[in-house]
Amino acid sequence: MKLHQTYLSPFPTRVRLMLYAKGIEFEVVEPPGFHGDPRPKGEYHDVNPIGRIPTLVLDDGTAIPESEVICEYLEEVYPDPPMHPADAIGRARMRTLSRINDTYLIMAMLPLFSMVALPPNEWDENRVKTALREIATALGFLEEFIGDQGYAVGPSLSQADGALIPILLLVAEWLPIFRPLNPLFEDTPRLQRYWTAIGEDPIAARLIDETREALRQSMKGRSEAAAG
Repeated sequence: MKLHQTYLSPFPTRVRLMLYAKGIEFEVVEPPGFHGDPRPKGEYHDVNPIGRIPTLVLDDGTAIPESEVICEYLEEVYPDPPMHPADAIGRARMRTLSRINDTYLIMAMLPLFSMVALPPNEWDENRVKTALREIATALGFLEEFIGDQGYAVGPSLSQADGALIPILLLVAEWLPIFRPLNPLFEDTPRLQRYWTAIGEDPIAARLIDETREALRQSMKGRSEAAAG
């Protein structure tokens, strides 16, 4: 089994959570052409004609694109341990959190992802302020639905934790580039408690470390490029 992905993209993280938690062996393949890599994606389009990551390629060569689809497949084929809550309401809440994360929070952050490559004196301050307002709104949505038992939903890891972890890491450790004062978590105490607690889980901690290192390498590369 091969997972075509990058560690910087937030979407493969939820797939890795499923694979780690279920003890499934897999090989990571990092295709070219992502995160400012000037190389063409080339043969990766033969793996996934959509050209996005992640893609899970099974041992028989079957390719499954789209992170949520991959997670649903893994849960069906490898049901133990379960990464979905046992009850229908819990599963609905899990999917709600992932939906808020993908539709509202990530989309609000997109303008900042592209802007960070520019020197601060070239940032569009109006776009920054608009993005920060939208991010704060999206975090407020998560605040309404986040669990209070140390995990996104219920007392154990679920697919929703894999969706939230990489983005909340960016909120906590990357977003202060744009907003050094008044951290965005200050208005979302339940989300702050969740973020503190989730790092105690060993699988979540592994995902946090992987994402943090990818972010560090990316920022180092940008700094070196800016320095000439």
